[in-house]
Amino acid sequence: MNIFPSNVDQIMDRLRQHYDLRVFEDGDPYRVLIRTILSQRTRDENTDRASAQLFSKYHNMEEIASSEPQDLESLIRPAGFYHVKAKRIVEVSQMLLNEFKGKVPDNMENLLELPGVGRKTANCVLVYAFQIPAIPVDVHVHRISNRLGLVNTENPHNTEMELEKTVPQDYWIELNDLMVQFGQTICHPISPLHENCPLHDLCKCYQELKTA
Repeated sequence: MNIFPSNVDQIMDRLRQHYDLRVFEDGDPYRVLIRTILSQRTRDENTDRASAQLFSKYHNMEEIASSEPQDLESLIRPAGFYHVKAKRIVEVSQMLLNEFKGKVPDNMENLLELPGVGRKTANCVLVYAFQIPAIPVDVHVHRISNRLGLVNTENPHNTEMELEKTVPQDYWIELNDLMVQFGQTICHPISPLHENCPLHDLCKCYQELKTA
């Protein structure tokens, strides 16, 4: 259920004014996919370090597919859960070569067939690798969307479904990146910086705090 649907244009306009859209791995679909797998349950700086170390030694899908998971573990260790992630990265690379002719799929159905790939990861690949409109919902997007009153949901899956109804598709490609940056700099999980927030007058959470 969307609470303040009329505010979407203002919210996106202000976020655009405060943040520049970032480019990840130069848009290469395979690197975007692997980076997104590495990013699960870790911070961006850890993901960046792990991704850089991995691709400094292994330069393409074929090299990673022919490696053993333990060969990758020390390289991706900064990203955490490196035993599981190394295994998934090798399995994903092998499956892409064997079943998808070495190409990363550009659709949700096929992406979800890959080991360890859920909707958030698949949506990230669609957006950042192929510029296909989708809404990747991570902890930042889920938290911020509920605070602003764009949705009233209890889990990321429902947030994605509701945002697709609330947010015009023209904004989908930008939404994740802008909200992630906003969540990292201002709308923190604990002690958000209300005094520095460019959206405080549009925010359901802030308005409730003022009247409490």
